[in-house]
Amino acid sequence: MAGSASEKLWTPSNIITVARICLVPLFVIVLITPWPEWMGLEFITAQQQSLLAAAIFIVISCTDWLDGYLARKRNEVTDFGKFMDPLADKILTTAALLALVELKVLPSWPVLIILTREFIVAGVRMVAASKGVVIAASWYGKAKTVFQIIAIVMFLIKDVMVFPNVADFNYFYVLSWIVMVVALVLTIVSMMDYLVKSRSLLGFSDGAQSAPGPSVAQLQERIREKAAEVVRMASASGVTVATAESCTGGLIAGALTEVPGSSEAVLGGIVSYANSVKEGQLGVSAEALASDGAVSEACALQMCQGARNQLGSSCAVAVTGIAGPGGAVPGKPVGTVWVGYADATGARAQLCHFEGDRQQVRLQTVEFALDCFLRHLSS
Repeated sequence: MAGSASEKLWTPSNIITVARICLVPLFVIVLITPWPEWMGLEFITAQQQSLLAAAIFIVISCTDWLDGYLARKRNEVTDFGKFMDPLADKILTTAALLALVELKVLPSWPVLIILTREFIVAGVRMVAASKGVVIAASWYGKAKTVFQIIAIVMFLIKDVMVFPNVADFNYFYVLSWIVMVVALVLTIVSMMDYLVKSRSLLGFSDGAQSAPGPSVAQLQERIREKAAEVVRMASASGVTVATAESCTGGLIAGALTEVPGSSEAVLGGIVSYANSVKEGQLGVSAEALASDGAVSEACALQMCQGARNQLGSSCAVAVTGIAGPGGAVPGKPVGTVWVGYADATGARAQLCHFEGDRQQVRLQTVEFALDCFLRHLSS
């Protein structure tokens, strides 16, 4: 038993993640210490030292893609990997930025902006996790990371990229600052995106004062975009998806199958509007329905597991909730929805509270379910 648990923990992707963290000190040593002098290699210039450090940084950064690819390809996504992978990225980026400040290549204020963002986002995620809410990451965060990596590499090699025909002016240095400014803008925008998404969690809005949910047109447009992205990512990764739906009545499967080429990734969906269908088709236990009700964590977990087992998909999402206008019970107002997700690593569920009328609640549920697919497909 202990051996199998160890094997599950030390997957190839997790080993690469840990190795990435262990290589960070090597990068820092190569960049800021006089190791050529220590080793009697005085022929190695400062510019060559910077190039070598940049090469190590690029290799470490590229392993971020590799471990994610292996985890998805081998169906070995683990909680340890989900924790360590973003941590490794932040350790590498922080180490590189602080090393550049130490070398007086970069002033401290860009580093302060980047680190402040990381602390704020980490705090918001902690508050969300304590309330059982998952805040979907946006493309701003991914773009921010890409531009930060490019900017760091450019600052590492800026003294090497001096063109002889333009004396006393390093255009590459100016270009490096342009990329860094773009990274900083994306850093601030991604932070604001997290704060806006979590404003109700932080107490800046409540049910009595908050505006109705997003408009139907806005939701429909976002759903089309996210459904297309789910199909694209699943098809590219060789992953198949399925759905189990109660309150949405098949809208999630409909959004996915509306995408051309969706047959490569979408196996199907089960609409379990009645409890008898939840029991008969998805294997939801009568005990769970009697004790917790259809709108519950237990029901959502069993629904997504049942859909995955019945349809033979790599992963499945399930939704069960109260779309309104009626159906509310004490502790479960209109807009209460449980969203479950199951894959080879197990099942998990999140509690959501949506605003708006019946159509808006249903569409927001569809969008959140698609976000679940996107989060796990990209992790």
